[in-house]
Amino acid sequence: MALWAPAACVSVLLALCLLARLCLGRSSSWVRPGCHRDDPDSPRLVCKPSALAKYLLKTCRTFTSGCEPHWVWKKWSHLQTFRNGIWPSGISLEFLRDYLQLADEGLVALDWAVARNSTRRRVSSNSPAPIVLIIPNSFGKITRNVLKLCASALDCGHRPVIFNRRCQNGSLLTTLKLQQFGDPSDLREAVRYIRYKHPNAKLFTVSESTGAGLLLAYLGECGSSSYVTSAACISPVFRCQEWFETGPPWIYRWLLLLYQKTWLSRYTTVLGEIVDMDKVFATWTLREAEELLFCKTRKNSLCWDVYWEKNDPLRDVDEVAVPVLCICSQDDPFRGNMDTSLPFELFESNPHFFLLLTKYGGHCGFLKRGSAVWSHEVLLEYFRSVSEFFVTEERTKSFSKRKSTASGGSVAFKCGRGNNYKRDSFCTHNIHDIFNWQRSYTR
Repeated sequence: MALWAPAACVSVLLALCLLARLCLGRSSSWVRPGCHRDDPDSPRLVCKPSALAKYLLKTCRTFTSGCEPHWVWKKWSHLQTFRNGIWPSGISLEFLRDYLQLADEGLVALDWAVARNSTRRRVSSNSPAPIVLIIPNSFGKITRNVLKLCASALDCGHRPVIFNRRCQNGSLLTTLKLQQFGDPSDLREAVRYIRYKHPNAKLFTVSESTGAGLLLAYLGECGSSSYVTSAACISPVFRCQEWFETGPPWIYRWLLLLYQKTWLSRYTTVLGEIVDMDKVFATWTLREAEELLFCKTRKNSLCWDVYWEKNDPLRDVDEVAVPVLCICSQDDPFRGNMDTSLPFELFESNPHFFLLLTKYGGHCGFLKRGSAVWSHEVLLEYFRSVSEFFVTEERTKSFSKRKSTASGGSVAFKCGRGNNYKRDSFCTHNIHDIFNWQRSYTR
């Protein structure tokens, strides 16, 4: 085990040396409903026509501006992927950790990002500053992309917090249980805790890479009770079972297995009671590791297909009740072929899902000239626009009720004015009445 850390460094150098030999993904031509082909390099928004879609196109300038990457990023999508995936961030951030004990006495960790030179270490629970809950990839790796997102969110006045699964990123393992790929039970308790501690703050959620599986499963299972105002996914992996079976290119597969085995090695003894750890450390594919950890354990045996019936992120996708923006690139070398790995039919038929597809960006890259990350600018502007849309919808609804009440008589009009005054300061978590398939959102 002690040799794995040096091996990781060697693997990074090897990967950089092999970049010139890696195949460059060639994008196929495509046209989707609601998109315009004025500039072939500009982003395309794939979605079902709706009032919210029109509002986003009108207010989110980053949707049409594009990331304008340097020619180096255009040529080598693998280089973008490696830079934002494993390159040191160099960002001055500190994290304040909260351990949350779950119902089964397990522990998850919430890391609240603060600026290194900040004088206020913690924000009051009554603060209305929005919270951005960030879900890293399913392997628990805190990437440069996640850290830069935290820094960008802080600059915009948001409060970023990272959700760490059991025994990942230094979180303690107190039960003989690991979190399955698409099991949102731990995340549900964490969201309820955040909601309880910060009742006046809007909650936005962001996931990275395979972490989208957990976020989509949570949104589908909780529906309109998710307490989330809006969500976003950066380079999500949708068809997760197929992805585990075929796997990403060998260099990514090798690095992921190496990282996973490294943090699992800390719990070899205790996990050995339920998992054959010798076989886990001898695996060569992601599927083998996932099967040994969750399907072929010492206590029970679960069929691979049955496991994914319970953990498929899209199993309850029809129940999602908040807008979800997915930012993907055509040249993503990690996700797989665009035509088979992206569920275009979901975005074209479900008004809650929006796909912003770019020509360049790699996997969780989307680097602009300089050090800026285009996807982070998109997310923060998208969150602001969705919040403004909800406020406009609520005010329109309140005005319509007040107008109809006023037509019934002067006494009723006074009551309507009093009720409307209170509703102007509504909480965007209570979006059941304004955010459904019958209102103007789906027009």
